[in-house]
Amino acid sequence: MTEIPEGAGDERVDAVLAGLERLSGLPVGEHAAVYDDAYAGLEETLAAMDEQ
Repeated sequence: MTEIPEGAGDERVDAVLAGLERLSGLPVGEHAAVYDDAYAGLEETLAAMDEQ
């Protein structure tokens, strides 16, 4: 697995990316749900940034 960067420079993005750490303890068949959660979290974060 590729290492997750230490930080993206935004606490909200970092919090979403930290959720990817769950992948190492899950069977591969459950990875898609984790990626879906991360994608949704990033979309939400970007939308909030646009509103500012």
